[in-house]
Amino acid sequence: MKKLLSGAITAFSLAASSVWAADDVTLQLKWVTQAQFAGYYVAKDKGFYEEEGLNVTILPGGPDIAPTQVIAGGGADVTVEWMPAALAAREKGLPLVNIAQPFKSSGMMLTCWKDAGISSPEDLKNRTLGVWFFGNEFPFMSWMSQLGIDTSGKSENGVEVLKQGFNVDPLLQRQADCISTMTYNEYWQVIDAGVSPDELVTFKYEDQGVATLEDGLYVLEDNLSDPEFVDKMVRFVRASMKGWKWAEENPDEAAMIVLENDATGAQTEEHQKRMMGEIAKLTAGSNGALDPADYERTVATLLAGGSDPVITKEPEGAWTHAITDAALK
Repeated sequence: MKKLLSGAITAFSLAASSVWAADDVTLQLKWVTQAQFAGYYVAKDKGFYEEEGLNVTILPGGPDIAPTQVIAGGGADVTVEWMPAALAAREKGLPLVNIAQPFKSSGMMLTCWKDAGISSPEDLKNRTLGVWFFGNEFPFMSWMSQLGIDTSGKSENGVEVLKQGFNVDPLLQRQADCISTMTYNEYWQVIDAGVSPDELVTFKYEDQGVATLEDGLYVLEDNLSDPEFVDKMVRFVRASMKGWKWAEENPDEAAMIVLENDATGAQTEEHQKRMMGEIAKLTAGSNGALDPADYERTVATLLAGGSDPVITKEPEGAWTHAITDAALK
């Protein structure tokens, strides 16, 4: 009996120590809880983080939350960010490094009224176009620069840029001929408002050759000199990519997991399932490792942003394969 009891205590001790030994990781999202971040919620829900000895806290973002500021202030270990904002922050002195790139493709596009007579990018001249700012305008400015279209006002060779809020009202109210949308979100808000896809023309930045990388994972450069932190990130990325691939293969279930984590109750099942279906197209083809060619295209696009580029020189040390090389072995 003593041997049995001793064995049970040892087993319990081992189990308890494994629980207490879980390493804390805080992830800051770029936006609110939605299927755009399904891989992380899936990894947590399915126990993928737990299997890696991690206790992961996922912090939702929102219009009043700047992920770069959160990580700069020590509020998160790792953040989801778009590369234009990350590279801009790096050039300004916040040394962010991309450690993984779950999204292979960009979901950004311009959505236009077809009855405005727009069928090609050349037709955008002399129009009012809704554009997101706060770092999201740079792919647009680069695209216009490449087309030789001035962005200082309507003219035969220029456009009026309307600073667009994070909604689709300027298009619905005909304040703009085109607005910025994501394939997985705002485009469907236009459709849900009663507009038929036949009434719209879309220009995907991916198709225009000016797409920049979205939703990468970023950490502070100094932390990468800490072997314990690196080990945590290796395990975090491995579990996260397991979550992303599970979400790709089970989009409807992944959407339901996201809904269960939406503390606001603002999201709907229909919208999240549709969003997850579109997100799966953007994560498809990525194993988590950054493709250097995609990085180079992003940098080239940002440097070609006309008179006010987001970055003024080629970044150095802005990404690493060290984490994904270890995580994806």
